[in-house]
Parts: sequence; C-alpha cells; structure tokens
Amino acid sequence: MDWNRIEGNWKQFKGKIKEQWGNLTDDDIDRMEGSREQFEGKIQEKYGIGKDQAKRNVDDWLKTLQ
Repeated sequence: MDWNRIEGNWKQFKGKIKEQWGNLTDDDIDRMEGSREQFEGKIQEKYGIGKDQAKRNVDDWLKTLQ
C-alpha cells in the first residue's frame, strides 16, 4: 500500500495505527494529519528509535496492509 492512500483516508486508518503503535495517543495521530514525515518522527520520539528504523517499521507495516 502506498502512503497516498493512507493520507487520503487518514481517519479510517487511525484504528490500525493505534493497533500497531499503541504508544501514540489520539492527539498525536490527529496532529499528524496524514503526514508520513510527522508519523515517522513521532514513532522515533515515542519508541526511542532512529530515523532509519522508524522508516523501516512504517514500510514493514505498510506491507501488512496490502
């Protein structure tokens, strides 16, 4: 799945995001408004991982949505 689809249907994907990344609050998710860059940054912050690892985690998650 590509990020454009998620960005366009952000409200529908909020539940799936919460399932995968439970440390993200509803406010965190709402503030991202579909921005992958902000999404990866918030994952870095909440999980204490590097930028490259956050990107890989998001890429892996996107593959599970297909």
